[in-house]
Amino acid sequence: MLMVKDPRKLNGIVVTSNLFGDIISDEASVIPGSLGLLPSASLTGVPDGKTKVNGIYEPIHGSAPDIAGKGIVNPVAAILSMAMLLQYSLNKPAEARIIEEAVRNVTEAGIRTGDIGGKSTTVEVGDAVAAELEKLLQ
Repeated sequence: MLMVKDPRKLNGIVVTSNLFGDIISDEASVIPGSLGLLPSASLTGVPDGKTKVNGIYEPIHGSAPDIAGKGIVNPVAAILSMAMLLQYSLNKPAEARIIEEAVRNVTEAGIRTGDIGGKSTTVEVGDAVAAELEKLLQ
């Protein structure tokens, strides 16, 4: 209930078993408005910022075969999953923040897929994030 009522109190981290994690992640998708925005990690330990943890990083959405190949999939969750890998398994928090900033800048500029009210394709959003990353890294 806390996740729906006041999600900021959780600071983006929920520790649970895989089964409940699947259920909670579907519930969490209503917060930003789309499953296409949420990254996920199954970790071997609790990230404390000092030690690396191994993990499997992936978007919370499923394979969505009904929209495969149509160019309408939101790539943001996959991109943010990479940011989580950088932060938690590779101990590169600064690089993770740059990816998050690039995604935020692109989304705020209105470059979005249809699931969040935009008209851009998967490739257009991905290319825009890549271009924004290049800009931020200069």
